[in-house]
Amino acid sequence: MSSPASLAPSPAAHPSGLLADIDRTRAGALAQDILQPIHTEQAALEPVVLPFTVRWISSIERKHAAREQAAGRRDGNFNPFLPPEPELTVGPLGEAHLAVLNKFPVIDRHLLVITRAYEAQTAPLTAADFAALARVMGPLGGLGFYNGGATAGASQHHKHLQWIPAAAGEASLRAYADRLAQQPPHTGTRTLAGLPFRHAFVSLAAVDWTLPDEAGPRLHEAFAAACTALDLPPNADPMPPYNLLLDRDWLMVVPRRHEHWQDISVNALGFAGSLFVRRPAQIEQIRAVGPLALLAAVGEAA
Repeated sequence: MSSPASLAPSPAAHPSGLLADIDRTRAGALAQDILQPIHTEQAALEPVVLPFTVRWISSIERKHAAREQAAGRRDGNFNPFLPPEPELTVGPLGEAHLAVLNKFPVIDRHLLVITRAYEAQTAPLTAADFAALARVMGPLGGLGFYNGGATAGASQHHKHLQWIPAAAGEASLRAYADRLAQQPPHTGTRTLAGLPFRHAFVSLAAVDWTLPDEAGPRLHEAFAAACTALDLPPNADPMPPYNLLLDRDWLMVVPRRHEHWQDISVNALGFAGSLFVRRPAQIEQIRAVGPLALLAAVGEAA
């Protein structure tokens, strides 16, 4: 099934607000050939604990893949966020952060939440980082995520959280949430039986998403609790590698030990059921081993 990143409702459907700003910026960047969506084909795997999809770059999109790879091979000192391209910049998210479109999106409206001043991707997350993300997730929902360092799948060294909108077939914590809802209510961190990698969930039921400056410290507390449960020091600089995922109901942290399984790179979205490969043959590699075993290999075995 074709899954072009450029499919989206018309900006006219959202006359005001952050989503309208995203769509206006996207339309302008597309018109100038600055935003370069990567079109993919998509396959579903047999559901195990959560549904998995795998995307691969279709043959007609090789030029975009080549551009993306060329960007990744730039001098390691190159920083695309200092400053970000004006045509991709959506606007401020508080005093210390900006919303910037991902230049090479696989998923439509993929947004980066970057620090205005340089901070390393391995630096600890702060309440201000979470408040900036809350300014996106409060009105728009969706999935926030973070790749804590290169080992966790980060492709840029400048600190940036990421956001994708909620959509059918996209990465989601929904399957986890359904199983967590079946557990007896309790405070603190939770785990799910059947996941073969170390992880921790924290409920976000107490977060008021309409007040991002208050949500930021609450989200940071939830993050610190999950890290502590996993023996990750939440204020270490640099932080050990990990992935963070959150929606408006749950926050999840997963420690990482490898970026790749064989020649397949895995970032945070893998733990929300979305994997990306560069060749269709790699899908059969994933089918053979099973997606959960792949995640256990790049994470820490439970």
